[in-house]
Amino acid sequence: MKKLERSQQGQVIAPASIAIKKEAFDNRQETAVYWLGGAAMINSHGTNLLIDPVLEGFDLLLLIENPLPIEEVGKVDGVLITHIDNDHFSRPTLKDIREQTLSYHAPHYVAEQMQKEGLPGTEHDIYDTFSIGTMKIRLTPACHNWQNGSSKYNFRYWKEEDYCGYWIDTQDGSIWMPGDSKLLHSQLHMPDPDAILFDFADNDWHITLEGAIQLANNYPKADLICIHWGTVDAPEMTPFNGDPEILKERIQTPERLHILAPGEKFVLIKKKDC
Repeated sequence: MKKLERSQQGQVIAPASIAIKKEAFDNRQETAVYWLGGAAMINSHGTNLLIDPVLEGFDLLLLIENPLPIEEVGKVDGVLITHIDNDHFSRPTLKDIREQTLSYHAPHYVAEQMQKEGLPGTEHDIYDTFSIGTMKIRLTPACHNWQNGSSKYNFRYWKEEDYCGYWIDTQDGSIWMPGDSKLLHSQLHMPDPDAILFDFADNDWHITLEGAIQLANNYPKADLICIHWGTVDAPEMTPFNGDPEILKERIQTPERLHILAPGEKFVLIKKKDC
């Protein structure tokens, strides 16, 4: 495991970003996953997905350099958005990559907001299944409707189905992005994924540390790609303050925990006995 630095406030900082160039969008005979410091990019045999890309316009200071500048974005076959929070749904980013993007997908409410921005957002129910190029994608449930407890957001009732995860089947195995979510019973009864984009934030509207350990040990052969940690300069905000060092002592087969630098490539390998 990489040795991790800490800020003066004690916040664990992700390794230095590795710049992603347009060539990363080219057709290669593999499935590559890149953590973007927020969510992820997947290139599977030349089919490219961006999940929750926030490449500009975020309103908090960052601890890292953006690994994927807008001008380096190549052909995007699909953008997948999990929910409305601005660390996952970046209107400026989506507008600035619209010329390269073939499709946009999200739960109904988020897709409606895309449409208001002039983007062709495709609306989906939880459990909807659709294909993008060589990949088959299914929305999975999430519970992250924290806005109902805030007077600032009482202009509507926020439903659980406004938030989702994504299960992605590729030629080289399955990738699951559970999304920002409390741990759900259904999340412990999925098929065995080959890799999980793994949020371990110790926050009541995220999975919590104990929930993350339970999920990790429930799928003991899945590679765990750590996300939602070490990139936002907000030491007082638990959603951005996960510490991967704690995980390695408490999960089965800790070598499957991957502490990627933002922009670092991870090549997916299918687990033959999953």
